[in-house]
Amino acid sequence: MDAIRVSALREVLTGTGWLEATRDFAWALRSSVSRGPGGPGGAGGLLLVGTEGQEPWHMAAHLDDEAAWSALPQLSPTLVRWRVPPGAPGHLAVDLRRLERARRGETLLVVAPEAAGAPLLERVDGARRTGATVLALETGDAELRGLAHEALTVPVDGAAEEAAPAFDVVQHLVTAAAGEEPPRGRRRVVDRMARLAERLTAPPPLRW
Repeated sequence: MDAIRVSALREVLTGTGWLEATRDFAWALRSSVSRGPGGPGGAGGLLLVGTEGQEPWHMAAHLDDEAAWSALPQLSPTLVRWRVPPGAPGHLAVDLRRLERARRGETLLVVAPEAAGAPLLERVDGARRTGATVLALETGDAELRGLAHEALTVPVDGAAEEAAPAFDVVQHLVTAAAGEEPPRGRRRVVDRMARLAERLTAPPPLRW
């Protein structure tokens, strides 16, 4: 989705609260990866994972574009896959075992247009316990939302469906906003929240 279509979407959604919600989530993501020392496939940076039934290919591609445009290489994600076909190139051959090696300084973004399911929830919980910052874009998964430091819920059923944009539209809005420099005051608030989350989730000091 190009910048013109994103701008048109923003005009349509003005006054609904969704622009603010997607920007807040995107700026939390940007703030988190900005503190990481690495880039795609390396130490630090952003890990991106979907559900077993849906891999977030489009979001991975758009985040990669935003990383280049915003000169923030940490925003370029490592796509973590449930199943890696034989012969897949290295950048597309990262499986779920990568989540077991997640650590402090890394960010895990979970994109879940459906229920995450126990196997993914267990790995997300493990990544959080080892110090990774967890963000979730989901559709009402309370368990996943409970594991995330920052979550954005996109209702997809019942009466809420009329008021909420489609899940793929929200992904576009988030990736576009992640490439933008947040206002200075907003960035300070996000950074303070991130530092507080780090302190609250840090393991207790070792006692010898």
